Amino acid sequence: MEPVDKILTGSPGFAVIGQWLKANDRTPFLFQQQSWEAIVKGRSGLVNAPTGCGKTYAVFLGSIIQFINAHPKDYQSRSRNGLQLLWITPLRALAKDIGRAMEEVITQLGMSWKVGIRNGDTTVSEREKQKRNVPEVLIITPESLHLMLARKGYIETFETLRVLAVDEWHELLGSKRGVQVELAVSRVSGIRRFARLGIPVHGALEAHKRNVDELQVWGISATIGNLEEAQSVLLSSSTDAGVIIRANIAKRIEVESIFPDEIENYPWAGHLGLKLVDKVIPIINSSRTTLIFINTRGMSERWYQAILTAAPDLAGAIALHHGSIEQELRLWVEDALHEGKLKAVVCTASLDLGVDFRPVETVIQVGSPKGVARFLQRAGRSGHQPDAVSKIYFLPTHSLELVEAAALKSAIDKSFIESRDPRMLCFDVLIQYLCTLAISYGFFPAEIFEEVKSTFCFQDITEDEWREMLHFITAGGSALNQYDEFKKVEIIDGLYKINNRRIAMRHRMHIGTIVSDSMLKVKFISGGYIGLIEEYFISRLSPGDAFTLAGRVLEFIMIKDMTVLVRRSNSTKSNVPSWNGGRMPLSANLGFMLRRKINEAFLYSESVSSKKLPLIRTDIEIETLNPLFNLQASLSQIPRENELLIEQIETKDGFHLFVYPFEGRLVHEAMAAVLAYRLSKIMPITFSIAMNDYGFELLSDQPIPVDDTNAHDLFSPDH
Repeated sequence: MEPVDKILTGSPGFAVIGQWLKANDRTPFLFQQQSWEAIVKGRSGLVNAPTGCGKTYAVFLGSIIQFINAHPKDYQSRSRNGLQLLWITPLRALAKDIGRAMEEVITQLGMSWKVGIRNGDTTVSEREKQKRNVPEVLIITPESLHLMLARKGYIETFETLRVLAVDEWHELLGSKRGVQVELAVSRVSGIRRFARLGIPVHGALEAHKRNVDELQVWGISATIGNLEEAQSVLLSSSTDAGVIIRANIAKRIEVESIFPDEIENYPWAGHLGLKLVDKVIPIINSSRTTLIFINTRGMSERWYQAILTAAPDLAGAIALHHGSIEQELRLWVEDALHEGKLKAVVCTASLDLGVDFRPVETVIQVGSPKGVARFLQRAGRSGHQPDAVSKIYFLPTHSLELVEAAALKSAIDKSFIESRDPRMLCFDVLIQYLCTLAISYGFFPAEIFEEVKSTFCFQDITEDEWREMLHFITAGGSALNQYDEFKKVEIIDGLYKINNRRIAMRHRMHIGTIVSDSMLKVKFISGGYIGLIEEYFISRLSPGDAFTLAGRVLEFIMIKDMTVLVRRSNSTKSNVPSWNGGRMPLSANLGFMLRRKINEAFLYSESVSSKKLPLIRTDIEIETLNPLFNLQASLSQIPRENELLIEQIETKDGFHLFVYPFEGRLVHEAMAAVLAYRLSKIMPITFSIAMNDYGFELLSDQPIPVDDTNAHDLFSPDH
């Protein structure tokens, strides 16, 4: 065991953990010891390490060492110590696995700590139990943490807290859920600051100084492009600038593409990866356990059925996992994976992060993951040990996705990982947060304004904007002040508080930042919950129609009390549900590498067809696609890295203009709208617009006025 610092190695807590590690034949990594040392010194920071290298232990064991150091003689017998470690996780699927790992350590150390889990799956009785006897470790989602802030007693709960850890911070950063975390950290830090100064917090704490240490905030992150910024966002409310602890561990990743037998007959676009299902079966059979990642829930249902049709002998050994499947079945799948009982699991992003399923040997990614970081994250689900190789197969759903496979491999080799840009001034999240605080104790604006301004997201908020926020929650703002339902918060002696029980209840039901269509529960008419479905999908079905959910074919009977009643169906044809929000746009980094690979495909095609040029070396994916690139070159042109390809054709549907920037669906949607507007200034014209990750199309019933004379002006970045 390599010593780091006398403060750590001379501590009783480190001695206890050292003995436990030795008994389990484990040796800590240097980055773990550095994390423990920083926590013992009272620092905050960010731990950065590859998947499967023990990031959880880096922070969790540091918290244990800290507690043993404070109570060296009775650390095992001490119980009801109050909340010591708050562990924020972005996914419910992570909570149980993290909790299991923590409980195993606590039990083996003979400690009396309790580990609690609080998320959307936690029962009311369990929440009440946690309220009466707060566990030492609480694993929680951002939404559930805000629900805690909406009940009285949260101030006393957080008074004992020593370490607040945010798991998978790279996944939360850049989203409104990340802003929720920033605001929650500012509130907990504020509570402890007031306790140290002896200032009462809304009458919940008495006005005398308390022996309370500065809150330690720790982020746990896989590699992203802006690690320093990620740390400064998380620690913005902390007085400690923090340390970044990097694991110097190289994680080997093997990427292998699955090719169709005849590339010329494989579609150029669409979602026809199912044609390659027969190539997936041997991979499943040759591996102990395989995770098959699908980008959308609807396609995961289709893949599950397709694999069972192609290999009926896998029945009982293959499972389906996504966010709309009922909780009990999801938990069963996670446990069965952990115990190595399943041969394969078809899943979505619901198993993306941090879950330690050691029996998983192989990962298959169906379709492009649209980002380098997401691909690495999914690859890391296999070989979930520091020295193990992570094996991932890339299965294209259309031909051009093979270029993305080559781009992904190059990006991984060059460690060209995406940055996550933090959100700024998310006023919708702030309004919701202020209402959350107004439900429990209420708040005094001057006090909360300082906390809010301490966050990275709201560092630039002005006093005028703050007054607008207060005006909105008390009077509905300038737009909604005629509606009584928007006058939620009352002002009593300067305290902003929600006293209406109905408004408070409705607010608690709507806490969250993910907006989706109305979801309906799906139940068997004989009893038994199956999962959730979006209302718009069910509204298209008639009684007797069959649809697929959770791998079962179901017959729709009726909707009653916001519940879809069904029975089992033997129909061979069924509707596959689609859920909104399933599309992931191409990341800027992957788009950059994609353009580079298309440029390489051009050079390779030139070298193959020329007798004078030497044959350049390229990826096997580019070699395989050469017939298609030759066809593109003969019909049009292969765009070079610094070129924008524009194509025009006329069909029976009308006049088509195709533009290929390779910048992702969201960029193309905006570009198409801007281009359509600029064209309409030239002449009166109407368009329909379509886009994907490679380009966009304008379709009109008259010739579209784009040519060499005006193309530069139409695509100018001005205005």
